[in-house]
Amino acid sequence: MIEKIRVALGFAFIVLSTSILAPLQLVSLKTGLWPETVILKLWHRSILRALGIRVRVTGALSPQRPLLLASNHISWTDINVLGSFADVNFIAKSEMEGWPMLGFLSRLQRTVFVDRERRRKSGDQANEIAGRLAAGDAMVLFPEGTTGDGNMLLPFKSTLFGAASMAISAGAAETIFIQPMAIVYTRVHGVPMGRRHRPMAAWIGLQDLGPHLKLLLTKGAMDAEVRFGEPVAFSAASNRKEVSRLMESRVAELLQSALADPLPSK
Repeated sequence: MIEKIRVALGFAFIVLSTSILAPLQLVSLKTGLWPETVILKLWHRSILRALGIRVRVTGALSPQRPLLLASNHISWTDINVLGSFADVNFIAKSEMEGWPMLGFLSRLQRTVFVDRERRRKSGDQANEIAGRLAAGDAMVLFPEGTTGDGNMLLPFKSTLFGAASMAISAGAAETIFIQPMAIVYTRVHGVPMGRRHRPMAAWIGLQDLGPHLKLLLTKGAMDAEVRFGEPVAFSAASNRKEVSRLMESRVAELLQSALADPLPSK
């Protein structure tokens, strides 16, 4: 009974905060009355509060621009975790654009949707990412191409790192900075998650959003850590595949360091 009440209250809080903040974000995008991430941060924090997810950060988002962040990907909540404290935008798979609610909210975040299956579109998408980088937007890329279980990193796909090359070749910038970053869910109710329980936070494959949202609302009180590495300069002389392998190695190091030595619970 208590779990049902917790789920109902959490879901009601998410609906209420979204119904208030989403229209304000639309106003922000259309009028520019305030920075676009002001409302987004409030919304992301409200979602995390409803889910009981606490965020800890090691390192910092690089102030260098243009900036592309390369991160592992575990769940839809990764967006809320990062968006709750950082001024960033996201690069997501095209399927998300048509999802109920998540697609709408992603557009409010000015997400760039990419379709890896249709090569004819890839140039336009890379152009859009390049333009956003040149305009000073910090863009988050999930190079695994899908979500993992939180225990290990999946191989990086180098294709979308091509946006950095395109921004340089178009004359938008001489150097793009690429920063490795890891998102790790480490504790539940203050107790370290083991390998067996860590996938509880993960949203994998074709899993429906509703049941996963209910699970998170039921369990609650999870700790999420974000660890930033040092950015790497990408220039016209850089090799995209080599940079992709380097980022994969550095994100894996950040991931394993958080798994082996998580920050103490507050």
